[in-house]
Amino acid sequence: MKDYQTITLDMAETIAVLCLNRPEKMNALNAQMRAEITDAMAHAGRAARVVVLTGAGKAFCSGQDLTDGGDVASLDLERVLREEYVPMLRAITDCPVPVISAVNGPAAGAGSNLALVADVVIAAESAYFLQAFARIGLVPDAGGTWVLPRQMGMAKAMGAALFAEPIGARQASDWGMIWEAVSDEGFAAHWRARAAQLAKGPTQTFAGIRQALRESWSNTLEAQLDLEARLQGRCGQSRDFKEGVMAFLEKRPPQFEGR
Repeated sequence: MKDYQTITLDMAETIAVLCLNRPEKMNALNAQMRAEITDAMAHAGRAARVVVLTGAGKAFCSGQDLTDGGDVASLDLERVLREEYVPMLRAITDCPVPVISAVNGPAAGAGSNLALVADVVIAAESAYFLQAFARIGLVPDAGGTWVLPRQMGMAKAMGAALFAEPIGARQASDWGMIWEAVSDEGFAAHWRARAAQLAKGPTQTFAGIRQALRESWSNTLEAQLDLEARLQGRCGQSRDFKEGVMAFLEKRPPQFEGR
């Protein structure tokens, strides 16, 4: 395992936990952290059956570290987005196994969208999501303008971006922005149980589900039906499908092999 400086990556059997580890900066994203997340996601995707992304300390991620690289006025934001954010976000969306964001605290700006790009978002009740960009004269980035209208609808997405007001975890769950909000007391145990559930599941099937749902936004119905048929044909040839059917007939829990 590599010795990262701004994150930690821990493997527990088939679960990889990638923790943003700059608590003194509320886990703000600097260039080194973005590079380390990109590298760690690639490694975790090969070694685990589920990856969890979370934060150390009180925050999940406060967004871009505006002190990174010297004078903020000299920041080349377009270059940073193209060369550093895009590879990091693609490492998450292209990960071959499910990715859970366990949002332990505030997720603001690019930190909010880093959380929301995961397959499943589970938040502690005290956490909130903030599209803070307009407060400093920027548009939402890190995939926010793509994710938000798809998860919460155009009206809510527009309001979140324009007013730049925090959205509490419970409200985010009610709006369909995240999968679920849970009590702070039970948060850690809950996301670990969710991760363990996915880690025991049919990994190839999960990959197909993620592909089909994501491609549905740009597919016609005909193209989507074709994609479903191809993915289902592939899954139908897997040992996990045969095991799932046998377990159903024998009235026992399935023992999926994943990959």
